[in-house]
Amino acid sequence: MDSQSPVDSFGLRNWLDLPPDVISHVFLKLGAVEILYRAQWVCSTWRKLSKNPQLWRSIDMRKRKDSFFGEELVMEKMAREAVDRSCGELVEFCVEEFATDGLLLYVADKCSSLRCLRLVSCYEISPKRFIEMTKKLPLLEELELRHLALSAKNLEVVGLSCPQLKSFRLNYRAYWHPGLQRNDKALAIAKTMPQLRHLHLLGNKMSDFGLKAILDGCPHLESLDLRQCFNLSLEGDLLQRCKDTIQILRLPKDSTDNLEFYAQIVSDKHVELCRRKLQNYSL
Repeated sequence: MDSQSPVDSFGLRNWLDLPPDVISHVFLKLGAVEILYRAQWVCSTWRKLSKNPQLWRSIDMRKRKDSFFGEELVMEKMAREAVDRSCGELVEFCVEEFATDGLLLYVADKCSSLRCLRLVSCYEISPKRFIEMTKKLPLLEELELRHLALSAKNLEVVGLSCPQLKSFRLNYRAYWHPGLQRNDKALAIAKTMPQLRHLHLLGNKMSDFGLKAILDGCPHLESLDLRQCFNLSLEGDLLQRCKDTIQILRLPKDSTDNLEFYAQIVSDKHVELCRRKLQNYSL
């Protein structure tokens, strides 16, 4: 049998002999974490192929199921390495939990052509540094933020800094507190993001007033997700207006089972229960 064949005399495939384009395709399927954590160490050829900038146009570094203590530091180091390997060609960046202010600014400085940014439960990120980052990303079209505490003023800066924004996901843990309404963030979105096609506002505290402002200020909306926006009553013709103008509409009490990340409803009773547990623990 030809020594260059990817299948040996026992019928077993020798992955090291696969054509470079096939290996690169496999790397794309593996993703950033698996390439940096495992695949690149198989052999010198694979390590060389792993440095192709085309492999790093999309970097998805979500939390691993087999995570370990102190992994955050390792993941941030790998994220910086992945950004370096993109050679400025990065267009999509997704990170879960471990991102820091320093990493965000590193990405913004290296990859100003970024089109899509997803930050999931990155609690070490400060609003101030995040805003600094968005000012460096004028081409951003998709933005997803989960559990990042931004003010209405912050959102206005995001909208003004990213005029091409077409998809925005701003999701919080829903807090069920009758009478607690806040429309400032909805108004900021309506004021500064007129090009939106897709808007996802899980757990927002806006009332019908805020929703009307969004419909007026974002006339190109094709999909609108209002799940767990429990302050909405959708009175009068508001619900029908949504149905008539929005192609894909999810309402406050629709199921969240298909969400990619965990969604939790926090009520006054839940907060009180947590407070009592903390008191008992301190005793």
